[in-house]
Amino acid sequence: MVSAHEESAPRVEPAVATRGLVKTYGRARVVDGIDLLVPRGSVYGFLGPNGSGKTTTIRMLLGLVGSDSGDIDILGRSIPAHASDVLSRVGSLVEGPAFHNHLTGRANLRRLDAVDDRADPRTCRERVDAALTRVGLLAAADKRFRAYSLGMRQRLAIAAALLAERDLLILDEPTNGLDPQGTREIRHLISALAAEGVTVLVSSHLLSEIEQVCTHLGVMRDGSLVAQGTVGEIRSLAPVQVRVTTTDAQHAARAAEILTSAGLAQVRDVDGAGAGVIATLGDARPEDLVTALVGAGVGVRGFEVVPPRLEDLFVSLTGEGFDVSR
Repeated sequence: MVSAHEESAPRVEPAVATRGLVKTYGRARVVDGIDLLVPRGSVYGFLGPNGSGKTTTIRMLLGLVGSDSGDIDILGRSIPAHASDVLSRVGSLVEGPAFHNHLTGRANLRRLDAVDDRADPRTCRERVDAALTRVGLLAAADKRFRAYSLGMRQRLAIAAALLAERDLLILDEPTNGLDPQGTREIRHLISALAAEGVTVLVSSHLLSEIEQVCTHLGVMRDGSLVAQGTVGEIRSLAPVQVRVTTTDAQHAARAAEILTSAGLAQVRDVDGAGAGVIATLGDARPEDLVTALVGAGVGVRGFEVVPPRLEDLFVSLTGEGFDVSR
């Protein structure tokens, strides 16, 4: 039942919404009728293997390429009809930063600020220093760009996207090519921006990066959006498992029989060693399974309820593995 307060609460427009978005190149349908929904204030992880349609989708959101059909709303306004008004409130990083090697970080940002006809030249220094501060580069502002590490270069690119106040930040593979330290820097920066109220859409194929910073996920496969929702909702799509560790292979075989008779699916040996089994829990209650195992004389050394792993779910959704090394 909906309360009177809920009925009167204003509807919050999503930061990004698409309906039936399609893009084809020749005979290839690169984006196939996707309905993207990025809530305001979220960190939305846009996941998928390389070539799944993520970058093409982002280019359509930013008006860099046109769609063949479908609708795009950014911050409550349709694109491309209102692109000139809306995109001034959107910062982006697509396909890496492009700066002058011989200029300092500060000088590069000043050049970018100067070509923004909405920016007041009298307050350029304040904007540049504020952007550098937000990404933790103020102390390195007067180093030449050629001396920046990859992580610093990516942070400078994000600073460029933040020269004006933004409601939405779209980052396409912001940690591509970075070492673990650079990846952590970008991840912490995304978290800090989200804490300030900026909605962040981050495209990636690095599972660990997404898992640690995102509140919502969208998973692409071959141009289609195969799953979307909060991290909890996506995680719930994967089955919960139980792992039973036994005293020896004979007891493991008996445990497998008990679990199978209790209705558990995909009952199998844990690691080939023959000292335990793992199975999909389903509707069974763990406490009932423990009682049944002990009652049947199984030498139980351990019983663990294993939460679903996003890695396994993504493999099942996309048919491909994700880089989880960082």
